[in-house]
Amino acid sequence: MEKEKFELEFPLRASPKMLFPFLSTPSGLSEWFCDDVNSRTELFTFFWDGSEEQAILLKKKQDALVRFRWVEDDEEGLDTYFEFKIQVDDLTKDTSIIVTDFAEPDEIEEAKLLWDSQIHELQHIIGA
Repeated sequence: MEKEKFELEFPLRASPKMLFPFLSTPSGLSEWFCDDVNSRTELFTFFWDGSEEQAILLKKKQDALVRFRWVEDDEEGLDTYFEFKIQVDDLTKDTSIIVTDFAEPDEIEEAKLLWDSQIHELQHIIGA
């Protein structure tokens, strides 16, 4: 089944410089995204309650963007990814994280709720 792309925007009171390590480093990601993360160069292994998923780091732009692809999707030849983009409004200087992800059509609402809960955890940790 084809996966559909969706985007979510979350305003955060934090600078891109402060936010970026939480989105791009194993130690930062393990504070809010999952229980633990190991990385070997571009391969990241995420651990949750006894299960693990691997993702490939596709793109990284300092203080701006991180994009991963699940190894499982890669093996299935799917052109999917999940991405964190840090966006700063030119006028208000407000910072947001734009989360882009893919899910099967009947799982999109559930995926959105999961991201909502994950980013809420991130907001809590950084005090934003």
